[in-house]
Amino acid sequence: MGSPREFTVAVSDEAIEDLYRRLSATRWPDAQTCDGWNQGVPLAYAQELADYWRRDYDWRRAEAALNARNQYLIDLEVNGSQHTVHYIHERSPHEGARPLILTHGWPGSVQEFLKVIDALVDPVAHGGRAEDAFHVVIPSMPGYGFSSKPRHTGTSVEHIADLWNELMAQLGYPHYFAQGGDWGSVVTCAIGLRHWPRCSGINLNMILAAPDPESLADPSPVEQAALAAAEYYNTSDSGYSKEQSTRPQTLAYALADSPTGQLAWIVEKFWSWSDCERDGSRHPEHAVSRDEMLDIVSLYWFSNSAGSSARLYWESFNTPNMDPMDVPMGGSLFPHDIFLASERWAKQRFRGLCYWNELLRGGHFAALEQPALFVDEMRACFARMTVGAAP
Repeated sequence: MGSPREFTVAVSDEAIEDLYRRLSATRWPDAQTCDGWNQGVPLAYAQELADYWRRDYDWRRAEAALNARNQYLIDLEVNGSQHTVHYIHERSPHEGARPLILTHGWPGSVQEFLKVIDALVDPVAHGGRAEDAFHVVIPSMPGYGFSSKPRHTGTSVEHIADLWNELMAQLGYPHYFAQGGDWGSVVTCAIGLRHWPRCSGINLNMILAAPDPESLADPSPVEQAALAAAEYYNTSDSGYSKEQSTRPQTLAYALADSPTGQLAWIVEKFWSWSDCERDGSRHPEHAVSRDEMLDIVSLYWFSNSAGSSARLYWESFNTPNMDPMDVPMGGSLFPHDIFLASERWAKQRFRGLCYWNELLRGGHFAALEQPALFVDEMRACFARMTVGAAP
């Protein structure tokens, strides 16, 4: 075990110049043979974004936004495996603030949460009450960003759950809340299964819960939407997961060598998974700015984490643990997420369900797309729970 040590992001000028060189040398494919995004990112938009990335985008601005936060590295060992974990740790000035660990997914990063930190940490300055305050911990998952890359197999969501539990212990939090979406949702569920009551409660903004025969016979409108979303994912939106869960190493050669390839691989998901439809047309920049997308793409590029992040799919995508759990749970259902669920589905898996809200807008990248709503959800959900309460 090691002590936390301060960390500053410092991408070299040479790495940035190499990015520009590679973007300039892109060999472009032919254009798609249909309108829109049905075959993937349209050629014209990919060229526009790549040109913007090379000419106008400012990585130093993104770097400064990360460095404005209290960032650390810590060496941890769990289950015989050693990791160096990068994390943001912001302590609240309010007495009685509750520890909260936020976990990102793919293709996300700690950057997803930058717009919600201040309101969570100091609610009095952001329209809330002192009792709404959290001490916030936001780690980069193994193989993502500035955390170390696993060198051996075994870094599953369960392993990460154990790692996060150890991280919170090392930071002096014997009890804590946990929240996540995407892989963060799966990791957070694993924390709830393995580490309740040390983890006193969870919130999910991607809620994985299976339908029962009764609801399939008479589905509600929400359940109809959830079934349609699952069908769309299986038939039209899951190619990335098939590749990453079976041959992540093969994919890594393409994405590690081509920033344009890395850009397209990630940006397509902002189009597909965000709440980005306006006036009958979908465009990712309706939900997330191009700078925000490129902040995340750039982090993957500069950390060369296309392959190491994809390997989590190889470890855990095809073996989901859907066991029921008793940890206090809150569900924040954003309507344009990849997977949806109804409250009655959720109650069958999450027997400690004590908060449920179906929001009117927002997609998969909840904290990034709708930061004010996300903060409201954290306040409302965890107000129903008590840190350290006995089961």
